[in-house]
Amino acid sequence: MADKNFVEGRNPVIEAIKSGREIEKILIAKGSGKGSINKIKGMAKSKGIVVQYVNKNKIDSMSRTNSHQGVIAIVSSYEYSTIDDIFELADKRGEKPFIIILDQITDPHNLGSIIRTAECAGAHGIVIPKRRSVGLSAIVGKTSAGAVEYLPVARVSNISFAIEELKEKGLWIYGADMIGEQVYYEADLKGPIGLVIGSEGKGISRLVKEKCDFLLKIPMRGKVSSLNASVAASIMIYEVLRQRS
Repeated sequence: MADKNFVEGRNPVIEAIKSGREIEKILIAKGSGKGSINKIKGMAKSKGIVVQYVNKNKIDSMSRTNSHQGVIAIVSSYEYSTIDDIFELADKRGEKPFIIILDQITDPHNLGSIIRTAECAGAHGIVIPKRRSVGLSAIVGKTSAGAVEYLPVARVSNISFAIEELKEKGLWIYGADMIGEQVYYEADLKGPIGLVIGSEGKGISRLVKEKCDFLLKIPMRGKVSSLNASVAASIMIYEVLRQRS
């Protein structure tokens, strides 16, 4: 897999979008709103690609070509899979699907750690959103200790819609939440399931929480009221493995 890459300049960015290449986000210098920049913005919107407006100084400092023309596309370090790819892996192993759904995880180290744990525990794949979430960067790959090479990661436009699709395919959706009605180890996690883990600070968003069939909590005894996202994910992922074993 290639390292994270920048595509710089208006025409190169346009061609990258046309080609269907997986783009993490597009950075546009503030004030660059004319001509082909407008075309890039329109194409990005139609493809669901995140556009971020930044000071020109930031783009200048990132540029490797010194001819960025006010726009840089950040291209994924790793190839994404599809939800169907994840189900194919479960089918190939002759196992009931076990999928981890991540809602707005923005720390690449957390994402890398979750991928590593999920792969070690035999999960079949991970689903992440395109917006307000870290993608498969070089840092994620390194933190995963190579697990990203083996575990399918699907990137979707809308997590709520993706959960609906997973439900239609027979999965029960369990969300990790501090106010869950059931302790995680009391739930039956042996069937086909999707496990939702929320963001580092806010947990699972309201709309995603409403899509969950069950909310599970991890008992807390100390004065700190929450766990790191990757730690909470690890606890629950290994409970699934324990029950399935």
